Amino acid sequence: MFNNRNYNRTFFNAPQSVTSFVAAFLEPAITVLTYLAVAAWFDEPIQRASMTLCLLVFALTFPGRNRFVDRKLEAAVDITTSWVSMLAILGLCGYATNSLYFFDSRVVLTWAALTPALQWVAVLIGRGIIHHRSNLPQARRRAIVVGAGPLGGKVARALQSNSDFTTEFVGYFDDRTDSRVLPEAVSMRLGGLRDVANYVYAHGIHEVYITLPLGSQPRIVQLLEAVQGTTASLYFVPDVFGISIIQGRLQDMNGVPVVGICETPFTGTNALVKRVSDIILAAIILVLISPILLAVAIGVKLSSPGPIIFKQKRNGLDGEEIIVYKFRSMRVMDNGAVVKQATKGDPRITRFGAFIRKTSLDELPQFINVLQGRMSIVGPRPHAVAHNEEYRRLIKAYMVRHKVKPGITGWAQVNGYRGETETLDKMQARVEYDLEYLRNWSLALDLQIIVRTVRVMVFDRNAY
Repeated sequence: MFNNRNYNRTFFNAPQSVTSFVAAFLEPAITVLTYLAVAAWFDEPIQRASMTLCLLVFALTFPGRNRFVDRKLEAAVDITTSWVSMLAILGLCGYATNSLYFFDSRVVLTWAALTPALQWVAVLIGRGIIHHRSNLPQARRRAIVVGAGPLGGKVARALQSNSDFTTEFVGYFDDRTDSRVLPEAVSMRLGGLRDVANYVYAHGIHEVYITLPLGSQPRIVQLLEAVQGTTASLYFVPDVFGISIIQGRLQDMNGVPVVGICETPFTGTNALVKRVSDIILAAIILVLISPILLAVAIGVKLSSPGPIIFKQKRNGLDGEEIIVYKFRSMRVMDNGAVVKQATKGDPRITRFGAFIRKTSLDELPQFINVLQGRMSIVGPRPHAVAHNEEYRRLIKAYMVRHKVKPGITGWAQVNGYRGETETLDKMQARVEYDLEYLRNWSLALDLQIIVRTVRVMVFDRNAY
């Protein structure tokens, strides 16, 4: 039923970080735009020779180097040497083709002086933005290392010297005696392997790095099964190809090879693409459906006493509690520690509520949640907080679905698992589809799910 063909492919295709993506275009863009600005300043027309120069410079400088993590002096030296080399190449090309006379010497000299200065200023601004974002509370990532041997020590030091400034190393977990672990790890040991899952859950740990030897495979498997009941990202050093992978990626962290085992697909540029597409699509859809929203709101108000919008508590990204909007479809609104799923013929549902539930019109206010950043258009459907507490103990890797923002629609919903999940098997199948979505995410898959959702809304009658 589920497709595993992308496991090996995704393992070696880590998404590019946002800073690297920006740096790739920043250097060539500054170089070309500076030339055009200087030419305009001196009233020099942009003719064929200037356009050729701009295209050549863009090709030679793309992709730009990521200097945001370099020291200021190192970045300045690197920019200067790279630019001098670039000018030498352009000079040789101009001399060889006898085309230097096409360019105004004032433009060329001013461009040659301004470009490295502007690139350095851009690096300083970028560094400032990175430092500012890393100091925000929501940017901090707390990490632990399982295994206090030499490899665990290397990972801990790499975490502490991480160039993105956002990772906070908390401590080690190891079953061995003090004499068998690193001396510096003794004072930072937080417990044994059996304590990892509870500690992660209780202290909001975001990342778990497992550095146990491959000979400890049974203990590793037990540990993975326990920690997958949390929302922490899991990494094994150096490899663990025999275990089911969720967005596994081979990464290099300050010279230490790290394999991600259970990770969100929405990191780096993937996160940027996902968020931009959510904002654009949600804004367009809200404008198009505004008459429908008004009509449904009037229908809800006339159907029974109570508010038009029902605010539900749900678990969002990393398991954090969020508020989700729906059009009210029931007379009684359960939102506490015990929540009974709606069933066919449920007496709590109004006649108009039954209609908007069958057609999924009750979900339309969640496009506002998308604009707020609480949800995505496509993703695992959010379950009641009470249901999460129940099913996380019964279904393996259930909480992994919270590695991404919940969605208005999802891969499970367009594959027949929409509405009531009255049996454990149905919930298990829904979770499996959610995990398959995490393994195989792409923007094309999101668009496919959106299109299929429209068809499901018209023809499916599984929602109550």
